[in-house]
This record gives sequence, C-alpha cells and structure tokens, in this order.
Amino acid sequence: MAEIVAGVGCSHAPSIAHAYDHKLTQEPTWKPLFDAFAESHRWLMSFDPNVLVVIYNDHVDQYFYDAWPTFSIGLADEYQIPDEGFGARDFPPVPGHESLAQHIATEMVERGFDLAASHRMSLDHGFLSPMPLLDEGWRLPVVPITINVVVKPLPSPRRCWQMGAALGKAIASYPEKLRVAIMGTGGLSHQLTGPNCGRVAPTWDRKFMKLIETSPRKLTSYTMDDFARLGGDHSVEVVQWIAMRASLPANAKAELRFYYPHGMMGYGIVGLRVPRNGKRKNSKGAKS
Repeated sequence: MAEIVAGVGCSHAPSIAHAYDHKLTQEPTWKPLFDAFAESHRWLMSFDPNVLVVIYNDHVDQYFYDAWPTFSIGLADEYQIPDEGFGARDFPPVPGHESLAQHIATEMVERGFDLAASHRMSLDHGFLSPMPLLDEGWRLPVVPITINVVVKPLPSPRRCWQMGAALGKAIASYPEKLRVAIMGTGGLSHQLTGPNCGRVAPTWDRKFMKLIETSPRKLTSYTMDDFARLGGDHSVEVVQWIAMRASLPANAKAELRFYYPHGMMGYGIVGLRVPRNGKRKNSKGAKS
C-alpha cells in the first residue's frame, strides 16, 4: 500500500521563479529564502519519496473565467510548461504518475469529491516557482491537484480540509508500494491590488503557520473573507496548506519552519514528518 511520509507547505510567488531564473539566489535579500529552500530540499529527499502530490492554484494558465473547476486533478503522464507572459521557463515537461492520479480521482469521486479530470494540464508558477528548488531535475513524478481561489464562489476552508482528508485516504488505499510526499503551495500574506497593495502581515502569517503545526482544524473556523482581511485578498491561497495538512495523519509533526517577510510577500515553509506506521484514525484527517 502507498504510505504518506511527509508534507510541505510553501509559498509559490512568481518572484521566487524570477530570482531563480536570473541567478539572484545568493543576493543578500534573496539568500535567506533560497538557503531555506535548499534545507527543505535536503529534508524532503531524506524521506526518499517516490512521488509528489502537489496542491496548488492555477493563475489563468490552465483554466479561464468561463469555466473554472472548484477542484481538479491532472491525469497525464507528463505536464507542459506554460508561457505566463514572458516566455515559457526553460524546463522539460514534468513527469506525471498517471496510475496514482487515476486511483486518487476514482477514490475521491467515491468519497464525494467530483474532481475535474485534466488529461492535459499546464503547470504555472503555483507549481513551478518552488518545485525546481525541491525536486531539481524532475527526479520524481507528480500528481497535480488544483483548488479554485480565483473565481467565486470559492470553496470554504472547511471544504478544502475535507478534500485534503479524502485525498489522504485515497492515497493510503493505493495498492502498490509507494512513498508519497504531499505539498500545498501558496501565500502567505500578500495584496497585489487596491489601497492595501504591498501590505504584508507577519503577525498573522506566523499565527497561521503555528496553527498549521499545532491546531490545524481551528483554521476551518475561518472564512475566505477572514483570510483576505487578515493576510490580503491574494493570501486565500493558504487553503492549499490546509488541504495538505488535512491529508496527513493526525500525528504528523513539524520539523522544518521558516518565515521571511520580504518585499510584497510573506514567504513561508513548513515541513511535517509522518511517523512510521502513522495511522489515520477517522475520515476527518488530522486533529487539532
């Protein structure tokens, strides 16, 4: 059976990709963040995962305003690199784990989550900003899963938690032996429009990260409007962290923590270890 071995929450701002592509990673203002990603890479690979399940949100590269699914999953054997306005980044297609993806999709439909199934998917910066830092060279196949945080109505944090819990159970029921790491990308605080453009909220970011570690289900009592008020309109991406956390067993423990407010972003990374033989006690996912 498949085993979930670790979970990672991290930011996916396009500024990360810009600094990486333009070889700015050792500049004084960027070095703390990229050093933290390097540590995260070493930590993640210490679990020897076979596949990465990545929960992120699309930014009008795969989906458009005329039809945007609440939840979707990629079922392809490889995924393309899109042109987000400045030319496609210089990466080969990302390999997919088609068998696991098909199993997850089938199991989650059985559990009440009617995912949109994408047999052809472009992976934008929601996926690509952090991934070269955590899996350089695409050593591991992936299963991409998206959550809509763009076109209303948006799913509630509670529904995203429920999705993550169902995802964890679906992975655990996969009949072949696999070591699976689950990522949730997005956030933290940022506001890219309006009178509060550029506002960063370190106090809230740190509280959110603490709750993810110690009392994650408390985050389901918040609304999307709460997240927008506390961290900026675009910080609602943090529901991807919530889904990631819900997919892990209750006894997952944080071992990796990093926070860096810089420019227009609150950048964060959290890594959670799943103890060996970690059990899922019920369908509700990790408990607070």
